[in-house]
Amino acid sequence: MDIRSSIAAQAYATAKPATQPQKPDTQGTGAFADAAQKFAQTLQSGEQTAMAAMSGSADPHALVQALAQTELAIETAVTVRDKVVEAYQEILRMPV
Repeated sequence: MDIRSSIAAQAYATAKPATQPQKPDTQGTGAFADAAQKFAQTLQSGEQTAMAAMSGSADPHALVQALAQTELAIETAVTVRDKVVEAYQEILRMPV
């Protein structure tokens, strides 16, 4: 057996795991699902803080902070939605 082929076989054996596809996430929690869950948690937190402020048990600073976080989350979601719609429309314009 040639030494070069043995070295090549060893290099292939060490590189093979790096080329195998990763196993899909069986729980269905991907990056998008995590982002959606955090978005929902932010909205719920803002709503709870607003309700607490209306009943007088939360300070105004906490209310303003919760509303700012909620506004930022909604603006981010709208921006992502707009980009997805724009990409979809661009795909529709492509000639077949």
